[in-house]
Amino acid sequence: MEDTWDRMETQSQVVDRLRSVFRSGITIPVEFRLTQLNKLMSMIQENEEQILKALHEDLAKPKFEAIMSEVDIVVNELYFAIANLTSWIQPEYVSKNLATKLDDCFVRREPLGVVLIIGPWNYPLHLLLLPLVSAIAAGNCAVIKPSEVSAHTDRLMAELITKYLSQDCYTVVRGAAEETTTLLLNRFDHIFYTGSQTVARIIMRAASVHLTPVTLELGGKCPCFIYGRVDIAAAARRLVWSKYFNAGQSCVAPDYVLCSPDTRDALLPALRQTLEEFYSKEPQTSPDMSRIVSPRHWTRLMELLKRSAGKVVVGGESDQEDKYIAPTVLVDVAEDDALMAEEIFGPILPILTVESLEEGIALINRQEKPLALYVFSDESSVVNTVLEKTSSGGFCSNDGIIHMCLPTLPFGGVGTSGYGSYHGRWGFETFSHRRACMLRGWALERLNGLRYPPYTETKLSWLRWTTSAKSSCSLM
Repeated sequence: MEDTWDRMETQSQVVDRLRSVFRSGITIPVEFRLTQLNKLMSMIQENEEQILKALHEDLAKPKFEAIMSEVDIVVNELYFAIANLTSWIQPEYVSKNLATKLDDCFVRREPLGVVLIIGPWNYPLHLLLLPLVSAIAAGNCAVIKPSEVSAHTDRLMAELITKYLSQDCYTVVRGAAEETTTLLLNRFDHIFYTGSQTVARIIMRAASVHLTPVTLELGGKCPCFIYGRVDIAAAARRLVWSKYFNAGQSCVAPDYVLCSPDTRDALLPALRQTLEEFYSKEPQTSPDMSRIVSPRHWTRLMELLKRSAGKVVVGGESDQEDKYIAPTVLVDVAEDDALMAEEIFGPILPILTVESLEEGIALINRQEKPLALYVFSDESSVVNTVLEKTSSGGFCSNDGIIHMCLPTLPFGGVGTSGYGSYHGRWGFETFSHRRACMLRGWALERLNGLRYPPYTETKLSWLRWTTSAKSSCSLM
């Protein structure tokens, strides 16, 4: 596999070179950051057809889905960052107490240094470039590692990033597990990883050697709880769209459905009808159905399906050579079923039944905290109860996936579904150090004298008053 740095340059030399460039201060001026963000915008817009072709070759992504979830989401993030960066980098002045009344007290956002961004294969453009937007906006240098599993996009990203962005400040490293393992031996100032929990543990161990902070965007089993009054037809459409988008290979896709037996019985015919409307009676021939990314991932999914004790009521067909698995729905799935043991990450949807709202909440809370939690209900009391009594990275009622498209909301997990967040201002903060600053002169030395020895009860009394929260009311 061809690398994008000089073959005579080792990975450690690449990191050292970027660190030297960072220390020169070239990435600090807002003009430089905006220039690089605009170049990244040009890279996407001028090469959209090549990008769409690569995504189709890797995952058979339909043009519609690729533009929505890969191209436009990055472009919109770029527009948002470019429009707001000047305000983001301004000092944030804080309230003061009497003892600091004449001081300038503020928070200054500073870049971290040289960061590592490791992208996944399921959204190989979006989930690689969105954190890069944040890293550039915050003024960092970056090593960028695309996923080798989505090989065509990996190759294209290496070519385009090298062509459009400053090669002095941003370097693409390609390779598989061995190269990534070696890369992790280097000291970075932040590691941003999107992918599996298994690999995340490896990254955390490697980061701990250098005490490097990490952002982990993982996944988990995202429930869709359908309860109470609900528009079944609309629920079926939104559920099918969010579950089978990208053939279910989304970290925020609904992983399983919880509902009452009556709701299940009403939902199943609506799911069948919706799947036929969306993907025809022969989904394998539909141009709107993606494929599983690799034979290995196809085999994993089929093994899960084989081990499940649930009953397939929709779909179940597959084609190994085509890496195709039909949109599949199962019922009579127990909580300890094979399909409930791990994140499915494919077009397989188990439906579990519960008898009450409390039983459904209890089942959700017995699982690890998910990256997203969905509730479908016309009853606000149901939505609010689930919101208040559960925990998840994100929450959305009466739809799926959509919440992650808004750059003003943080995107990230909690517990085993991830650590840290990004998108919009949140990503800028992730890649920034918030430096506490106090600028003071030599005035009020008599007041400062209250803290000098010899200590007395009178001095202590005055000092406690001048530094108390009561004396900080709106003093700026």
